[in-house]
Amino acid sequence: MKNRILLINLGGPREVAEIEKFLTDLFEDPYVFDLPLPEFLRLPLARWIAKKRAPKVAATYESMGFGGGSPLVAETQKQADAIAKVLNTKTGKTWQAGVTMTCGLPDIRELENELVKPGPTNIILPLYPHFSRSTVLSTAKLIQKKTNRCPAGLPGWVKPFHDSTPYLEAIGDLISDFFRGKLNPDDFLHSDSFGKIDDWENLDLVFSAHGIPLRLIKKGDVYRQEIETNAHNLAEILRRKGFRGNYHVSFQSRVGPSKWTEPNTITMLRSLGQRGVKRIAVYPISFVGDHLETLEEIGQQLKEVAEQSGITEYHRIPAPGIYPKFIDAMATLALNSLQEEKKECICKKRGGYIPSKGECNLR
Repeated sequence: MKNRILLINLGGPREVAEIEKFLTDLFEDPYVFDLPLPEFLRLPLARWIAKKRAPKVAATYESMGFGGGSPLVAETQKQADAIAKVLNTKTGKTWQAGVTMTCGLPDIRELENELVKPGPTNIILPLYPHFSRSTVLSTAKLIQKKTNRCPAGLPGWVKPFHDSTPYLEAIGDLISDFFRGKLNPDDFLHSDSFGKIDDWENLDLVFSAHGIPLRLIKKGDVYRQEIETNAHNLAEILRRKGFRGNYHVSFQSRVGPSKWTEPNTITMLRSLGQRGVKRIAVYPISFVGDHLETLEEIGQQLKEVAEQSGITEYHRIPAPGIYPKFIDAMATLALNSLQEEKKECICKKRGGYIPSKGECNLR
């Protein structure tokens, strides 16, 4: 029997032709585009927004230098191949790696059902360190729609890992290696500026996470709490490595007029500049691979905000990607998922979602 590991991410268009499908999948998802509207109104609105936004989004992707698309799918495939290689070594068995996306292509909806059922020889790894209704719950519900069973309580399903020791230690080492100029530039995108940072111990560190609408928090989503816990734990690890500066938590990528998690990273950078802070490093705490939100938003747009606010030294710390210690941590968590006894319905406990009768494996 084949051993497989399937990495799941939200997605990104690989080329211009895929942009509208990516946006349509994104806005059609009731856990992402979560509006208090009946479906017969929400779905047409979602499709209209996707079509309207496509040209603007296309211009942004064009500026990134990846042929008019996002590098996320290709970067996720690199991660999958690297994790499978480590699993081969750890287990003495051969592992096949696959990737799929909840928005855009390759489309999780088109996979054979057996490929999305977690089990002893089929590990499902959603690449989300933190729980959110818009990511983990959405992914679980897409799989449940295909298989008639929620995967989140089954062996082989890797739960959100923001508080796991292997992950925390790997990210602590990643940030420390970035500060010390020890990262291999070939492992990362847009890495030309990487190098040793003088007096890195005393700069300000901003943990920037993708924001979510406050209406999700009000439904019981623990995302903001998990981001804050993650940042605190990483700061403690970095202090053991010599970091003495201040750290801050903020949220980026807001879309639409509704209230989102705060403070917004733009507001945070302006505030720090007004307070006389001159040296900043930004780490994309909610992402594990570089793409639009890290390379363009953090790397360019937020850098401009920082410079306009009087900040004279600005560093974009990369997402972990195929950083070897991160890959090893993911392989360890993947194997641990086969042994871990699931005792809680994470959809209910972390997302405020109330499963229907017979829907949850842990009820």
